[in-house]
Formats: sequence, structure tokens, C-alpha cells
Amino acid sequence: MSIANYFTLSRIVISPIFLIVYMWHDFFGISSTILPFVLLSLLGISELSDALDGYMARRYNQVTDLGKILDPMADSIARISIFLTFTLDPVNLPMLLVFAFLYRDSIISTLRTICALKGFALAARMSGKTKAVIQALAAFMILVLMIPHSMGDLSTAALQQISFWVVSVAAVYTLYSGIDYLYVNKHYIAKSLTFQTAKDTQKI
Repeated sequence: MSIANYFTLSRIVISPIFLIVYMWHDFFGISSTILPFVLLSLLGISELSDALDGYMARRYNQVTDLGKILDPMADSIARISIFLTFTLDPVNLPMLLVFAFLYRDSIISTLRTICALKGFALAARMSGKTKAVIQALAAFMILVLMIPHSMGDLSTAALQQISFWVVSVAAVYTLYSGIDYLYVNKHYIAKSLTFQTAKDTQKI
């Protein structure tokens, strides 16, 4: 376990805390007016840890196999957890939008793991990094919108409508980044899957 990996693990720990605070903020004595600021702080810490783990790993030469596995997993858990949280009132996002994030990350993570086991390291794409930024901005925007909503200056209908379109843009780009990743790495993926099939055939 390196320092970078501890930053990565912090994102996994923060994810359920974000959901718990969102759902049961009254239990913790957090008013609806203060809630958006608390959630913004948690999201900010999560995103900061995402930046720090990569920096620390490179700065102190702490790039490890565990880190290569944990980092994308932590990213998926953190961001999908946040958007799942937003399916609850008052944001009330459609679950279908969240499935766009879930399916993209699940498919890419599975293929990345298969290729890694076969000795093919699939390089990260700029579209994937852009996807992460867009998702983070979408989450921040929704939390910022919750501030005037909590004060009665923004209706629930407006909050839900704006949030829907903001996350829809993030979902469309997320799907695009997945397609881009698959297209660019199609040869490595095909080789990995072909080798797996041949191995299974020999066993039979």
C-alpha cells in the first residue's frame, strides 16, 4: 500500500458517506440549507484525492499494479454512487441515465482486466479523461443548483429539469468515450478474446 493508494481508497470510503448524508442529513443535524455545502465539500475531497493519487504515484515513483486496478475502480464507484444518490428526491434523476455510466464502466473495466491478464495494457484515452471531468462538473453543477433550491429560490421542477439535461450531456459523452475506447483498442481486445477462446478450446 502506497500513499497514492490510500488517496484512492479514500474515494471509495467517501462514496457511501455522500449517500448517507444526502438521505439522512436531518439525523445528523444538517439542515437542507447547509446540505449542499456539505455535499460539495465531500465531492471536492473526492475529486482532489483523484488528482492527488495520480500525482503522488508519478512524483514518488509509486505506480503499482494494485494502484492500476484500484484507481479506475474507485473512479467508477465514486461517480456512479453520486449519480445514484441523485436519483432520490429532490433531484430525482431517471435511473436510465445512471445505467449509461454503469454499463460503460463495467464493460470497459472487464475488457481492461481481460487484456491485462493476456499481457495487453490498454492505454488511457483523452476521451476517458474528458469524460471524468464532464461527470465531475455535472455533479458539482447539480449541487450548486441545490443551494438556491434549498432557499426556495429555485423550484423542484426546475432543479429536476436542469439536472436531467446536465446529466444527459454527461451520459452521452460517457457512452461516446466508451465507444472511442473500444474502437481504438479493438485489435488488442480481439487478440485477448481470441486467445481466451483458443485456450478454452484446448481444455475441451
